[in-house]
Amino acid sequence: MTRREFAKATAGTTGLFALAGCTASTPSSDLTASEVDADASETATQQVDPSADVPTTSPPQIVDLDEQDHQVTLSSVPSYHEVHPGEVMGGPVDLPRVWAFQADDREPSVPGPILRTTEGNTVEVTLDNTDGGRPHTVHFHGVRKTWENDGVPTTTGITVPPGEKHTYEIPANVPGTHLYHCHYQTHRHIDMGMYGFFRVDPEGYEPADQELFMTMKEWDNDLNKQMAGMDASYSPRERDPNVFTINGKSCPRTLHPEDGSPVIVSQGDTVRIHFANNGYMMHPMHTHNHRFEVVEKDGSPIPEAARYKQDVLNIAPAERKTVEFEADADPGIYLMHCHKVFHAMNGNSYPGGMVGAIVYEEAMDSEIFGELMDYAGYDG
Repeated sequence: MTRREFAKATAGTTGLFALAGCTASTPSSDLTASEVDADASETATQQVDPSADVPTTSPPQIVDLDEQDHQVTLSSVPSYHEVHPGEVMGGPVDLPRVWAFQADDREPSVPGPILRTTEGNTVEVTLDNTDGGRPHTVHFHGVRKTWENDGVPTTTGITVPPGEKHTYEIPANVPGTHLYHCHYQTHRHIDMGMYGFFRVDPEGYEPADQELFMTMKEWDNDLNKQMAGMDASYSPRERDPNVFTINGKSCPRTLHPEDGSPVIVSQGDTVRIHFANNGYMMHPMHTHNHRFEVVEKDGSPIPEAARYKQDVLNIAPAERKTVEFEADADPGIYLMHCHKVFHAMNGNSYPGGMVGAIVYEEAMDSEIFGELMDYAGYDG
């Protein structure tokens, strides 16, 4: 059948290959409900008691898949997420309910665990939804995989309903920094925290002196309040972000050496940061007093001849960019922040939100660093 004949035959119908979020005309028996119907029912019936005994999220951990036979089990855990628990600088800021990814027996986190492997492996990712309360899937960006492992329910016919589990086979065949996220009711499940990094190191990869993963995300926490059963109203068409995070935290919590992700360097270090945008808005990240080069984009290395020094990195939704720079400035504390300045706020309080810092070890004994640690809630 030609493409024209196919189009004529399916005219006026929803078609087998309905777009994401639309109902397929011949849904698989694996699909417990259409995504369209689920959009309303999740809000109406999946609310939980905000006083329920749920875990508090932890910072995302790196899962070295090469050390555990290229296998990992992911589950979704309803959790409470502290964005900035202090009472200074516009705090406290929280997400009363998130659906945090948990890897094996580790702590649940938002963002989810950083899954890391080496080029040439095939990893088995089991989505365990046996204790879950709603359907989920896992979709991986960047790498090439078979159709049934794409993680999109409306085009593969595969979802993982509550009480079941499913294993995806994901080839690590495109080295670079990638993403994964739930692709069931994507607009809602990502906003509930179901996203993370998937890193494929090329053969012979040499890490930098300091290597970090940072993902930006903006939130409308009315959704998180609504899903916690609180008195809040949310519509994805009227989404109004009011929480802005780096690795799930807002400034000053971003500066916490354990709970946040400050870039702590020694003079002369080579620094490599893998950036990703898991939100729905552009985020231009600016580094103070340090110019960097972009060395990789969406898993593709940038030839040296095409690189140039810059200090603002614009990152689109789902885009990944890896930057490198030398820690060769006058030792001190230098901001790194989104230059949409209202993203660098907690409510009406500035600074806050999507603000981090490059911190030289030589400056960590200073009085101003001690004040910043007080703001961040760090007692170490």
